[in-house]
Amino acid sequence: MPTKSTKPAKPAKPAKKKSPSTNATPERRGELLHTAAEVFAEQGYNATTVRKIADHAGMLAGSLYYHFDSKESMLEEILRTFLDELWSGYDTVLDDELGPKETLEALVTESFREIDRHRAAVAIYQRESQQLVAQERFAFLAESQRRFEKTWLTTLERGVADQVFRADLDIRLTYRFVRDTVWVAASWYRPGGRHSPEEIARQYLSMVLDGIAVR
Repeated sequence: MPTKSTKPAKPAKPAKKKSPSTNATPERRGELLHTAAEVFAEQGYNATTVRKIADHAGMLAGSLYYHFDSKESMLEEILRTFLDELWSGYDTVLDDELGPKETLEALVTESFREIDRHRAAVAIYQRESQQLVAQERFAFLAESQRRFEKTWLTTLERGVADQVFRADLDIRLTYRFVRDTVWVAASWYRPGGRHSPEEIARQYLSMVLDGIAVR
């Protein structure tokens, strides 16, 4: 009885490289970015690998690449989201055209609210921005910093001109003090704690304004 002829097996096609998924839900992306932000903030950007992020997210490193193509992409999205929300809040304050004292109070309050929403992102920004800004994809950090400085300096200058703040106030020194003392709160603030961001802002402002407001 003749035997059937067999065709040679076709060579297996090489596996395609995984690309970031466009079908991931916003909720899932948000969860992964939150995890990545916490790891970046705790361990530092350079010391953090995709595998470490995946471990904290309870998934394989290869699976993380279905959502993001690199840790740089994750960091960029984390920082852009934080700064976009910060400027949305700041622009709302500025559009209200309040007096300089009220503008300063509103900007400080909005800053503490952003620390509440994006504590890890603020900590990353504080620690990593000087290094990251040299990279083209993170050039937006420098532009945001220029806008930030102009906003605060203009507010303080208006306050002096309107005789709301002391005439002998060193504008730039005051700006640096307010900037650093507000944002350093990201190192100790924890969302859901004893004090709301609004309460912290009120306490902070009561200390600052007693030093710079006209009596």
